[in-house]
Amino acid sequence: MMAFIRKKERSRERFSLLLLDLEEYYFEQHTAYHIIGDGSSSLPNRYNRGSLKICSKSVIFEPDDVNKPILKIPLKDCKRIEALEDNESNPFKETKPACVLMETKQVYLIKEGDVVAPYKYERGERNVIFQLDMPLKTEDVVQTLLQLHRASRLDKLGDQTAMIAANLQSRLARTSFDKNSFQNVTERPHMECEAEMVSPLVTNPGHVCITDHNLYFQPLNSYPDSVVQIGLHSIRRIYKRRHGLRPVGLEVFCTENDLCSDIYLKFYNAKDRDELYYYIATFLENHVTEHTAESYMLQWQRGHISNYQYLLHLNNLADRSVNDLSQYPVFPWVISDYSSPKLDLLNPSSFRDLSKPVGALNTERLERLLERYRDMPEPRFMYGSHYSSPGYVLFYLVRVAPEHMLCLQNGRYDHADRMFNSVGETWKNCLEGGTDFKELIPEFYGTDCSFLKNLLCLNLGRRQGGGQVGDVELPSWASVDVDDFLQKMRAALESQHVSEHLHEWIDLIFGYKQKDSEAVAAHNVFHPLTYEGGIDCDSIEDPDQKIAMLTQILEFGQTPRQLFTSPHPQRIIPRFHSVSSGTSHSTSPNELSPVSPSMESFEDLTEESKKMAWSNMNKLSLQSSHKIHKEAVTGITATVTGTSVFSTSQDSTLKMFSKENSGLQRSVSFSNMALSSCVMLPEDKIVVCSSWDNNVYFYSIAYGRKLDTLMCHDDAVSQVCWRDNQLYTASWDSTVKVWKCVAADISSNKKAQFELLGELEHEAGVNTIALNPTGTLLASGTKEGTLSVWDIASCSVLHQLTFHSGKIYQVAFSPDSRNILSVGEDSCLKVTDVQTGMLLSTVPAEDEQRCFCWDGNTVLSGGQSGDLLVWDLLSSKVIHKIPAHSGPVTCIWINEQCSSVITGGEDKQIMFWKHQY
Repeated sequence: MMAFIRKKERSRERFSLLLLDLEEYYFEQHTAYHIIGDGSSSLPNRYNRGSLKICSKSVIFEPDDVNKPILKIPLKDCKRIEALEDNESNPFKETKPACVLMETKQVYLIKEGDVVAPYKYERGERNVIFQLDMPLKTEDVVQTLLQLHRASRLDKLGDQTAMIAANLQSRLARTSFDKNSFQNVTERPHMECEAEMVSPLVTNPGHVCITDHNLYFQPLNSYPDSVVQIGLHSIRRIYKRRHGLRPVGLEVFCTENDLCSDIYLKFYNAKDRDELYYYIATFLENHVTEHTAESYMLQWQRGHISNYQYLLHLNNLADRSVNDLSQYPVFPWVISDYSSPKLDLLNPSSFRDLSKPVGALNTERLERLLERYRDMPEPRFMYGSHYSSPGYVLFYLVRVAPEHMLCLQNGRYDHADRMFNSVGETWKNCLEGGTDFKELIPEFYGTDCSFLKNLLCLNLGRRQGGGQVGDVELPSWASVDVDDFLQKMRAALESQHVSEHLHEWIDLIFGYKQKDSEAVAAHNVFHPLTYEGGIDCDSIEDPDQKIAMLTQILEFGQTPRQLFTSPHPQRIIPRFHSVSSGTSHSTSPNELSPVSPSMESFEDLTEESKKMAWSNMNKLSLQSSHKIHKEAVTGITATVTGTSVFSTSQDSTLKMFSKENSGLQRSVSFSNMALSSCVMLPEDKIVVCSSWDNNVYFYSIAYGRKLDTLMCHDDAVSQVCWRDNQLYTASWDSTVKVWKCVAADISSNKKAQFELLGELEHEAGVNTIALNPTGTLLASGTKEGTLSVWDIASCSVLHQLTFHSGKIYQVAFSPDSRNILSVGEDSCLKVTDVQTGMLLSTVPAEDEQRCFCWDGNTVLSGGQSGDLLVWDLLSSKVIHKIPAHSGPVTCIWINEQCSSVITGGEDKQIMFWKHQY
């Protein structure tokens, strides 16, 4: 199957539209040379021949040498673009601009060695020079780039989009369909118009022409072919599509039962789309029988088509297409048993309850979700994430569509532990996870097993237990054979049990339980923006708001178009085979090699202990309290063993407290200004402290003295974080800075080289920062209530969200990096979806919560009252209150096992807490 990937097999070139940003266009290409060197005798010029691609937001250079990396230069990162004069001093030869010079601060290196891998970056000011094979075109290319560069530097996204759209429309207006492409000289054209050919994550503009024999599409850039031709006699099905929430799509199929269409076109207005549709439909009237949802339903009821074929047809009729990842075909989980050595398809307990959405399969989780739903202001929803989205589709398909994943995620794969590593683990997370309600995709019931195997030998990362991400781990009943697994999945889908209950799932996804009161009764209510007609984007006048809303909806996922408004009938003539004995056969467990090394078992044990600790957070008991500071405590960190605890305070001191001796061991002062936070570097040798005196200090535990000072900001440093030899400093000067900071150099008393790697600029003073567990994203909160999410690799902002009405005190990612929790002066806890920037939940508190730690669902927070509060975010309620400090709680530290908690407050105390089971 892998429908949209099969198309690419014909092309061996490394360039692909997936190298472009989302919503970017590829305009033209020129044969060119990338000039490396300065022309001097010591560094003579080297010329790398290749293809220079001019795109709406970037320039891409694909070298002819496949071992050399493709270069991508974002236009927004360019400081200067100009024509470089030819210096040849020949009086008889006219001097012409011969080269294109681009002064940029960043270059992406892609597919080095012809290997699909996360993008690399080269940062720092540099000149990149290209010499066109046809020098006379240099001036035109430079003028085009300057125009696109101006668009990329506009402040408002709406203005950028409008300027690029004007450039595109101008190009389309200057060209027309080349009728030399007609298959036959006798063909008579019926209509011509402009459109874009759609494939997953990308669109390609060009000209459409339909004649009395053929449908043609001619890409503006002649990529990947100069023309696409489809004979009208070969067309079997056509569907009108919503694209970008607008009725402007048309998809054409030349096969009856294939997921993959032959062309998907997006028009610039509904009138052109409708005219083309009716012309083809009229032509097909005499050749093809038109099918409706009701006609397919009758075929399915009578057993003329399989469950798989019926679901495929319903998806097509409901606007689902493999070419649109935000509306990818959705199929149900049907098996619930992924742990037995033998799969029994005659036992009803082997199957999932198809009358309930995934979010309602776990009764305990559902009750928590319903509590939150009942307390939620209008518009209310039960589930903060959808059952189908681009991220979920590529979660399943990353092994066969790695370039799509890199395109969606800014040149990165997801963290290894969040990959599709195991069928059983994924099902378990869908049952138990607080925000995971995803269904399956058709590939699980097809015949192509490549999406379950790492046949491309991709380096997808290493899991916490040490294992490399490879093939997907299958249930034990699948004989560790992917073909056997898919065969049993197909058998389950076509089984008698599923055939008797499939109509119940159709009611939820395509039918009368999709909306309104029936959806509420069926616990099937998703975010209002996911439904067709949930918002009229054309009514939003502000272009920036419209683009942001569209992006949010498309990334979040969309509910299929409703096909049935009354209960779907049950299948009445079951023409399917009984399950053969071979279906439930499996290799016995002792014939399998062990799949979990001891390290993974240890990780599992650690995870179990964390779960136990969080489920018993309401049983925290005070062990001891110590008033060791003269002013409010601002930060706490500790050694791995927890024996030595370090705290910073507004009294300007760093204190070292011995938990074993219950006594203060050291007190250090770096200046007379307050210290604001502290962090421990690996191996427990160095404590890093931030100060209101604009500096960061490095304190050696072994030497008992300050080893180094980093003078880093123009105002107070509010917080520091460290990860993978990079230090992150936040400041009231409205910046977050990223520094190279090698822990080993500092601890060995070697003079550290603090190289500034990046600067993240904000509109107001930054009060707090946090890194996600993998160190790829950074969240920041400002004094004015703006939450920003940053991509660290590119130092670019992904979201800037003003959800708080006052200062943000603290932000933190969930362990799976999918959500961010923030607390602020407005006395609210807010949960934000990282991928879409959507506000998922707002939980009001009785007073300001100043600090917290959380596991993605349960929150332990400290507030203005001095109490510690334990929250359940699903029900949006405080489930336990623990009396603690005599003034506001200012900081909370929790160890990696989540078994030990230390708090600090304005009452100048640090308090030690333990669980009492």
